[in-house]
Amino acid sequence: MRRIIAITLGDPSGIGPEVVRKALRSGKLDRRFRYEVVLGSEIPRVAPGRPSRLGARFALRALEAGVAGCLDGRYAALVTGPVNKAALKAAGFRFPGQTEWLAARTGAKAFAMMLVGGRLRVALVTIHTPLRDVPRLLSRRKVRETIRLAHAALRRFGIRQPKIAVAALNPHGGAAGEEGIEERRIVAPAVRDARRRLGGEITGPHTPDAIFRDAWRGKVDAVVCMYHDQGLIPLKMVAFDQGVNLTLGLPIVRTSPDHGTAYALAGKNRADPGSLIAAIRLAAKLSARGGEVRPI
Repeated sequence: MRRIIAITLGDPSGIGPEVVRKALRSGKLDRRFRYEVVLGSEIPRVAPGRPSRLGARFALRALEAGVAGCLDGRYAALVTGPVNKAALKAAGFRFPGQTEWLAARTGAKAFAMMLVGGRLRVALVTIHTPLRDVPRLLSRRKVRETIRLAHAALRRFGIRQPKIAVAALNPHGGAAGEEGIEERRIVAPAVRDARRRLGGEITGPHTPDAIFRDAWRGKVDAVVCMYHDQGLIPLKMVAFDQGVNLTLGLPIVRTSPDHGTAYALAGKNRADPGSLIAAIRLAAKLSARGGEVRPI
């Protein structure tokens, strides 16, 4: 019997329903699996392009149903559609995003976001964090844990000896303390810790404006970034319609498309399903029996 991958629509007022429909009809999905759209409740009647509490509550019920199904073994993986954070907050949601909620719901002690697209893979030390708060939230342990999670993910991709580059926080890697001290006090010690514990080629801190060139050329398998846009700007430059968000550290496989609700496109049948197709395909690869999957 084929295993099932659960897919949520996300916000029903956005492009989620459209890209899910297009992905399921694309003929590009792994036929070893079945695909089930998880609703959790009846789809509300909402206007395309207009966020609402009603739509947000529907998205949350679907998310809960999908996670519960993964935890009890009904589903092999969960692919989540895009949501609107402001609408979720208005509906009483108290987490920065679905990723943080998933970590709390599944009891994950350490988690991180990895974005995969084109030739790039990036893992984020801080996720949905205002830039002004990033230095305060960085710690040697958090950087080390993100490296560990990225290393484990790369091994699961079939890369036996992962090469991981860790980006600096500040311009020019802190310029020997002239432009920041986090590299010397936090990032470099965390890299040494991770290299000692995991072995392999774990290097850094590297200047972000240079390390992505090496990543694009295949010299490193992933870049660990200190904050959201440090990793997502280069990835979206090269894989805007193919990027996938993979949550590391969960006891379940969860992926999502690397785009939002795109309300301006909702209801117009113009949305590109490429990112969602890539997210479903990656979830299938990570869920396939037989352990490791081939590098992507």
